[in-house]
Amino acid sequence: MLDFTPVRERTSTLGALMADMSVADLKAATNAQIDAVLNIIADCTDADVVFQPVDPAANDAAAADAAETNIAWTLGHVIVHITAGGEETSFLAAELARGVANHGRSRYEVYWETITTIAQVRQRIEESRRMRVGALALWPDEPNLDEHVTFPFLEGPINAKAYFALGLLHEDSHLAQIGEIVRQAQAARQVDA
Repeated sequence: MLDFTPVRERTSTLGALMADMSVADLKAATNAQIDAVLNIIADCTDADVVFQPVDPAANDAAAADAAETNIAWTLGHVIVHITAGGEETSFLAAELARGVANHGRSRYEVYWETITTIAQVRQRIEESRRMRVGALALWPDEPNLDEHVTFPFLEGPINAKAYFALGLLHEDSHLAQIGEIVRQAQAARQVDA
């Protein structure tokens, strides 16, 4: 898996971190990170997917419904969120790699309340893997790395490689949250047993 610590600590930029990465490296990093998510949820049950964890810091400013702004996310909710983000950055990175200027967002997120079983979670993760790795196949043999995008939350502009990695960075930022949801859900199952 990629180590995004330098980006988080602002000792490096995402662009600099990704400068020497190849398309094969991006594919390997994607597979490693998705495998890490699957490893975290390996022992989960259907009950864990819909378990309502305790998260005092819950604050989703982008919630579709204002009533959902401060609810703690279920495992199903986090999974649809990270997979949607990874897919969005993968597709937009493929456009940048082909020399197409960024034109905004390209996001679709499965509604989290429809994900109620661990089989659905695993299917969503594997579907996302297929799409994200597939998006790398859209890159030309010599990708355009001169086309850049800037974001107010990132230092410096990012090219196609860094844009793709932005999805991995975002997903990586949710790994501890996934682990905590699983920990709480499994602890609750032990109490109920």
